[in-house]
Amino acid sequence: MTHGHEVLHMMEGNSYANKQALIDAIIERFGAEERFYTCSAEGLDARQLVNFLDDRGKFMDTDDGGFTVNLGMMCQH
Repeated sequence: MTHGHEVLHMMEGNSYANKQALIDAIIERFGAEERFYTCSAEGLDARQLVNFLDDRGKFMDTDDGGFTVNLGMMCQH
């Protein structure tokens, strides 16, 4: 299992057009079968993780109309 922070760090410096583009990038990097955990959830697939992070304000809009990680909303542990 991979911590969600790994995905947030992967997003640094990158912009994604939509959630599906991010999900595709996660699957490409970590594999379709990988499961993720966070401080308060575990066993999430890529789609569930993206929705979980979005619900918690971990993303911010970019100038190109996409979104990226909101570093100010990333917990520091």
